[in-house]
Amino acid sequence: MEKTLYVSDLDGTLLNRQSRLSPFTQQALNRLLEKGMLFTFATARSWRSARVAAQGLSPFLPWIIRNGAAFANGQTGVRTGEAFFTHAQREEILRRCAGLGLWPLVYSMRHGEEKVSYLDSAPRHQGMAHYIASRQGDKRLTPVDSLQALLQDEAYYFRFIHTKEALVPLWKELKDLPWLNLTFQQELYRQEYWLEITSEQATKAQAALRLKQELGCARLVAFGDAMNDLPLFRAAEESYATANAMPQVKAAATAVIGSNEEDGVARFLLERFGEVLV
Repeated sequence: MEKTLYVSDLDGTLLNRQSRLSPFTQQALNRLLEKGMLFTFATARSWRSARVAAQGLSPFLPWIIRNGAAFANGQTGVRTGEAFFTHAQREEILRRCAGLGLWPLVYSMRHGEEKVSYLDSAPRHQGMAHYIASRQGDKRLTPVDSLQALLQDEAYYFRFIHTKEALVPLWKELKDLPWLNLTFQQELYRQEYWLEITSEQATKAQAALRLKQELGCARLVAFGDAMNDLPLFRAAEESYATANAMPQVKAAATAVIGSNEEDGVARFLLERFGEVLV
């Protein structure tokens, strides 16, 4: 029998508006995982953030984190398959953003520990300020005082948070560079926009295809709601957009299923496997 790998986005797809798994989705997925379903998720979140959001889910397969920049063991957080930028590439990104007066959060590894660095003296959009303030106590947050300090670690992910108008010039500056991957979209629960940058080798699609090959699966089935899920949809044999998904994502999908508030992914999978929750 052909093996199938199921990969879901988290926010807006598997998670509800409270950024959590509903009790129904949690119970359904755990039952199907125990019966052997090959399922994982692909998210822009870090392992720490994903672990909080997916609390109660019994992880069997590696999680795809940071839009495909790495895999993480769901239980321990141990990371594998990281796609880092070279020093020259980091310099190029920061040179171009500095010319526009824009400064990112830089996600990197230092002696085996994840750091989220930002230039403390730089002007900060309220969206960036909110992001930092909402994570006070997070030991990864590392304010730095110079451009050189932003360059010192092995970076794999850049996140800019600002208005769409402010970020469009940077997107235009970077979009034709062949060695990076851009995701530019409005933040799911707020007004500001995020411009996210990873290596060309770091996408949800490429990570899912690697895992598919490692597991010896013949088919990949994907679930999503946002623009950064489109490459994953193109890589999959089947793709399903939640009812709350962006129009472009619905148009690209095999079909549209229930929304994230309706446990759409879990109900689809229960039906696919012929299971019923009592």
